[in-house]
Amino acid sequence: MAGPFTVTLLCGLLAATLTGATLNPPAVLSLGREIIKERLTQKLNDHNAIDILQQLPLLNSVRERPAGGIPVLGNVLNSILKHITWLKVTSANILQLQVDPSDESQGLAVKIPLDMVAGLNTPLVKTIVELHMETEVQAIIRVNTSESGHAHLVLADCSTSGGTLRISLLHKVSFLVNSLANKVMNLLVPALPKLVKTQLCPVVKAAFEDARTDILRLVSVPVSLGSDRLEFDVLSPAIKGNVIQLELGAKLLDPRGDVTKWFNKSAISLTVPYLDSTPFSLTVRQDVANAAVAVLLPPEELVVLLDYVLPELARRLKSNINVISEQAANQLGPTQMVKIVTQGTPELLLDQGSAKVAQLIVLEVFATNEAHRPFFTLGIEASSEAQFYTKDDRLMLNLNEISSDRIHLMNSGIGLFNPELLKNITTEILVSVLLPNENGKLRSGIQIPLVKAWGFEEASSFLTKDSLVVTPASS
Repeated sequence: MAGPFTVTLLCGLLAATLTGATLNPPAVLSLGREIIKERLTQKLNDHNAIDILQQLPLLNSVRERPAGGIPVLGNVLNSILKHITWLKVTSANILQLQVDPSDESQGLAVKIPLDMVAGLNTPLVKTIVELHMETEVQAIIRVNTSESGHAHLVLADCSTSGGTLRISLLHKVSFLVNSLANKVMNLLVPALPKLVKTQLCPVVKAAFEDARTDILRLVSVPVSLGSDRLEFDVLSPAIKGNVIQLELGAKLLDPRGDVTKWFNKSAISLTVPYLDSTPFSLTVRQDVANAAVAVLLPPEELVVLLDYVLPELARRLKSNINVISEQAANQLGPTQMVKIVTQGTPELLLDQGSAKVAQLIVLEVFATNEAHRPFFTLGIEASSEAQFYTKDDRLMLNLNEISSDRIHLMNSGIGLFNPELLKNITTEILVSVLLPNENGKLRSGIQIPLVKAWGFEEASSFLTKDSLVVTPASS
């Protein structure tokens, strides 16, 4: 029994090891600029941002600060403004958003270009005088950490500056009207940025909050694994370059909703690929992918009357047993039975661009279906090439071939023999019986809700040395 000193030493060594280790999340969802722009643009539309622009109180705004507060000019312009009966935005557009790393490199700068036309009406002319107004709203997406240590994404510093403002007269009318229009444009230069900030920035922030909430809600949608399910939740966000990364926790739940396995940050490695032109990627750690495969391929027992189902294999099995024991081979009847039992859960092993599934199998051969004791029992360490591919928005897995890497004689009623003598025939039985059964369980695939939810028709996938990565397929 280990003494107190030994226990203390081991605990100290373990603590030191964990302290120096980099803890990796079970999964990472990376969001590129395309997704951020698309989501935010959609939410701006949902919040009627263009209607807000068309309702900007331009006339009231320019009347508040005539001539920059200079009394004489102010009185002159006040008298001129009295002749303006109507000044409002007649058309507005939000141009394509831009998302780039901020100057401080601590967030993402979101630029929202605005293109508007304002109509000016005065008794001096019968037609509407049109002003073209261009400006840009900029806000910063950053990660804020609360006093409790919880990190979350926020949109801050929403504003528009005079440096991005351009106002011009669309059509020249007459010297008097043009002069009046120029004076109105001069009043709009200080008024419009303030007006856009007070009227539109709250809408931009509300749109971002809705987009963030939708993303978090979508992340939490359960991934079906037959009757079980895999659920993700956001541990913490981070901004790296022009990408938002959401570190995800994960858990497995059984049909009753009870958690059967938790996945949290650990020293298990996770390589998150660089997100280039792909809108988003979901990177899943190897142990999480392995648990999902294990749920889809639970331990099971298969029994087959070999002579009825696979007569050629039955004949060859009898021939192989005859080499070991002629007496045993003669006892094999037309109801000879093979039992295949998968032990524990399979192990998914990932490598760069390839994967395999290793599993332990017990194979028993009975002379007839009425025999209580098998001729022999073999323990087989088997592996199959695992081929991941995608179909629409589903991640698919297919097992190709089975290799009997090691074969052991567990017990024998026909005397001791070298189990390698039966390696080829038992492998063929596994290929003919076990492989189709397991591929049948994998046939439905795993649906990835993010793909269709964000408007993509198909998914794509690839493997790294320690993770499975799912992205939308390039069109």
